[in-house]
Amino acid sequence: MSKRALEVLATGALALVEDLGRPGLAASGVGRSGAADRFALRLANRLVANAEDAACIEVVFGGLTVRAAGQNPVPLTVALTGAPAPADIDGRPAGHNALLTLRPGQVLRLGTPPTGLRTYLAVRGGVAVDPVLGSRSTDVLAGLGPPKLEPGVVLPLGPEPSELPLVDVAPVAVPTGGPVTLRAVPGPRADRLADPDALAGTIWTASSRSDRVGMRLEGGRLERAGSGELPTEGMVRGAVQVPPGGEPVLFLADHPVTGGYPVAAVVLDADVDRAAQVRPGQCVRFVLVAPPWKDEP
Repeated sequence: MSKRALEVLATGALALVEDLGRPGLAASGVGRSGAADRFALRLANRLVANAEDAACIEVVFGGLTVRAAGQNPVPLTVALTGAPAPADIDGRPAGHNALLTLRPGQVLRLGTPPTGLRTYLAVRGGVAVDPVLGSRSTDVLAGLGPPKLEPGVVLPLGPEPSELPLVDVAPVAVPTGGPVTLRAVPGPRADRLADPDALAGTIWTASSRSDRVGMRLEGGRLERAGSGELPTEGMVRGAVQVPPGGEPVLFLADHPVTGGYPVAAVVLDADVDRAAQVRPGQCVRFVLVAPPWKDEP
């Protein structure tokens, strides 16, 4: 057993190892993947003084239970960010967006978050599973990276970085439980919609069929203009694609690298992380804005 390790006792709905993904491989058919909420992962790593791309555990809808394992008697420094799942260490309440200490043998448990969807657990030193194509992220669409976590799995941890944590707590807003507004620019195929205003003019609901590949939206159907299908084109995180059924799909971390349906809009990168915290049944609306590069001289 590694000198520093975490033993997984329970996973809840889904728990994965994620970092910031595999950039630069789309031309080879490999998507970036990585944390669905990159802001939350970066914050967790900054709190424990890891490199911002260190691997963490991404937990969907709470339910994770882990124990400090290994042969090292030194306590683990950990942090929780993202969806504010109620947490305790051996029954004593533990906070989010703050440094926590997990002594050998102690157990950290996460309950169900009241808002948000994904919680991130960072450990000082990072989760040190074997990388695949330069990343420790699990891509559920491509089947790359470590398998989803199961009870009994022991995760090795990397050596502690030389830098020490600079703060004990980070005052950040928690994900909202109300309607979420996402800023987007018109997509490259917005002219393929019969009504260009329909996407922004509809209050959508996140479907229970949503996952890391994309948020499926319900509440209306977008009519497509013209006939014939588009040739396959490259896709990016944040693209809002309109399949033949008319219900849009907002691509998230594990989206396909190509697609042949019209992209009506592309959510600003700054808002995609917020989209990753939207729960099934939560309302979503789009606001179309001018592309950021339009402001450049």
